[in-house]
Amino acid sequence: MRLCRLCLEYDLSHGNRLNALFWTFRTGCVPADLEENELERASAQLGRAHWPVSLDCALGRCLTAAIHFHPQRIQMSNDASELQSLDHVAMTLLEQLGCCGGMCPETTPLPSVDSVMAVVHDIRELLFPGVHGNRRLLAGSAGTEYLSSLTRIQSRLRIEISRAIVHSRQVQLRLHNGVDAVSLAPSASALTDRFLSRLPALQAMLNRDVDAAFNGDPAAKTRDEIVLCYPGIEAITIYRIAHELLTLGVPYLPRIMTEWAHRETGIDIHPGARIGSAFFIDHGTGVVIGETCEIGSSVTLYQGVTLGAWSFPRDEDGNLIRGTKRHPTLEDRVTVYSNATILGGTTVIGAGSHVGSSVTLSRSIPPNTIVTIEKPSLRFREAA
Repeated sequence: MRLCRLCLEYDLSHGNRLNALFWTFRTGCVPADLEENELERASAQLGRAHWPVSLDCALGRCLTAAIHFHPQRIQMSNDASELQSLDHVAMTLLEQLGCCGGMCPETTPLPSVDSVMAVVHDIRELLFPGVHGNRRLLAGSAGTEYLSSLTRIQSRLRIEISRAIVHSRQVQLRLHNGVDAVSLAPSASALTDRFLSRLPALQAMLNRDVDAAFNGDPAAKTRDEIVLCYPGIEAITIYRIAHELLTLGVPYLPRIMTEWAHRETGIDIHPGARIGSAFFIDHGTGVVIGETCEIGSSVTLYQGVTLGAWSFPRDEDGNLIRGTKRHPTLEDRVTVYSNATILGGTTVIGAGSHVGSSVTLSRSIPPNTIVTIEKPSLRFREAA
């Protein structure tokens, strides 16, 4: 290792220690004979000597960077009492986890997010064949291909539903002190078959959603373009799949699906919301639809719309009361424009109404009502 003149002078005056200090900084391995704060002292001295002159030796550059750019790398100590063994760290982490994340010995694994979403993508390929994949259906073999895809989906979905049911059941048993509140729940196989039997109706519903987008957006050239490109249709498709599973009583999977769509599209639709046909979300970014929303048919929402809760009721012990209606109802043919906010479980937006941009509503309005805010006054002046 080549040393510059300043580093060489330091090395000669300190017992040829720079090589050990160099590797201590580079690797973090502390030699047994390293004195307390030795690396920090060397870095500080060389840093003051070199800075801001560029160095022509690797050692000087490293040690100068240690004091000027990486102070955390030189906060080292040879005091072994400050270090915890990996065994101790591992045990502490496990103790703090408790039973979160399936760590209890008796708890089965949680569903796999990757596997669940792989199933969703396969279902989407069945509902809109050829749009999201490169597969082309041939007239003579289409039926065989569909049957093969359904068989694969059935097998994979059954595994994830089984994991979700068993894990949820074990959690409920712990919460209710061993009282089996879900022992009569249908089997994963039965739930999977019920869900798959609903796919034709689900496809028909989604086709009406695509038609609503095509008829509501003059920028759309084809229906295939909408399915391929529009985040609103992607979020609605995944919501409708998740909603069917939720109504069947499948735990975990519906939220996995809609939160994945939330991350991908910026559109947050709770799978518990009830949404009618011909639903269109234009642009979509920032739309939030709460769990107990009820939305009629032929409803259009624009970006930034929030259908939220006004408040969260609590019991006498301060715990949230769950299962009450907290989110608004939108009747048929309602249009809500960008950044509007509608709150409250008793708020009903009457059929055919329009809620203007940036409006905030927490009370009901009758059918065929247009709600807007007064236009703010504008000032115009010549730029400096």
